[in-house]
Parts: sequence; structure tokens; C-alpha cells
Amino acid sequence: MTLPTFLFGLGKLLGIIVLPPWSLILLALLGLWLLPRRPRLARGLIGGGLALLLVLSLPWFSGWLLRLVETPCGLPANATAEAIVILGGGVRRNSPEYGGGPTVSPWALERLRYGAQLHRQTGVPILVTGGAPVGGVAEAPLMRQILESEFAVPVRWVEDRSLTTRENARNSAPMLKVAGIRRIYLVSHGWHLSRGITEFARQGLQVVPAATGCEPPAPLVWLDLLPNTQALAMSYWAFHEGLGRLWYRLLNWLDPLPT
Repeated sequence: MTLPTFLFGLGKLLGIIVLPPWSLILLALLGLWLLPRRPRLARGLIGGGLALLLVLSLPWFSGWLLRLVETPCGLPANATAEAIVILGGGVRRNSPEYGGGPTVSPWALERLRYGAQLHRQTGVPILVTGGAPVGGVAEAPLMRQILESEFAVPVRWVEDRSLTTRENARNSAPMLKVAGIRRIYLVSHGWHLSRGITEFARQGLQVVPAATGCEPPAPLVWLDLLPNTQALAMSYWAFHEGLGRLWYRLLNWLDPLPT
């Protein structure tokens, strides 16, 4: 096992343990285990886990939480760049409606759609980046296929070896620099873009954030007070990004760039 693969797996394992809903489930299980021994503490753990699960499943709370980590959508005024970099967002390994082969996830498709629009607005070339973290087909070739066949937008560079956002930057930067590119539009979801901006900047590139899929503030309605799984997923991504930033700070401290 290579070091990048090990670190990817370790990061995923830590995420499963620390992030909801598994962290809350483990908290409740710990409470059940302690129930015969420490009933008061056990009831607190079980009740706390269930209460947190409820709060994280409320749309008004998850929306607020996600906005804490988001890079706002909308390009900065008068922003220009020499290329568009679209970060991968995952692969569906089996898509019967498309012949049974792999295709990109809804997250990735949303990024591709915005990247295509940005290309039509600016005319600058596109780089797609994404490997195969769990094996199988790499994501970047699928991204190129969709951009070219479904959005009629050309792709100049394909980076298909990366397992993480950190590697997206490390593997894409040399391809761009060889072509004389120094300033990029970086396309990803608003909640994910902060890490991407930091990592591409560490590679010596100037980054114009091009966020999509943001959660704008909206007037509170009664449905926002009813828990649902979509809100829980939004809370998950907010915590995922927060944990990811801490994880990347640790990795960059352990493996600093040469000066």
C-alpha cells in the first residue's frame, strides 16, 4: 500500500468515526453499554446523541452550519483567469440508465454544469481532475466525456491520478504551469472550495473561487423545523469540511512544501 492510499484510507476511517451520524450512533451505543454500570451518565449519552441527531437534521440549523464553511457563490467582480479547473465530486459505479457502466455523481455533475457555463462565458480552457479512490474507472475521463458529449464543451487537460483534493492540486499544477497557466478559476461546491483554494495556492497558482451549489439565507418557514435526511446530509458536509481543514493542516505540517 502506498502512502497516499494509506492516508486516504486513514482519513476516511477517521471521518466515519468522528462525523455524524456514526459519531452519534457510537455515542448512543456507549450509553447502552454503560447503562447497567453508570445509568445516569448512560442516559445522558443516549439522550445527548439523539438530541444532536435531531438538531443536525433540522433544515434551518444545517443550512446555517453549511454557510459557516462555504465560499460564496458568484465570481468576484472583474475576476479573470487563464484556465478553469473542475474538481471531481465522486462516481456512481453502476448506472443502468446509461448502459450499466460508471458515471459521475450528482455532486460532480453540478460542478460540470457550472464549469461548462463558465467556459462559455470566458472561453478559457478546462482541466478536469479526479482519480479512482476506491478502484475502478477514474473520474476525470468520465468528466471529460460528459462535458464534451453532453455539454459540447472541450476539455484540454485530464488529471486522473488524484485520490484527494490535496492531490488534485499537486498533480494538476504541473500540467497547468507547463502550458504557462498561472491563474485559474477553481470550480467546486461552496462548502468544499476552501480546501481547494488553499491547496492550489500552495502549488503557486493564483485562484479565483468559482463556487456552485451554495446554501443562500432564506426566510424561515415551518418546514425548516421538521427533521429530514437532506438536512442531516448538509450537516454532515459542513462537519466533513471542518474536519478536512484540520486534517489538511496536519498533513501540510508533516509534509511541508520545499522552500
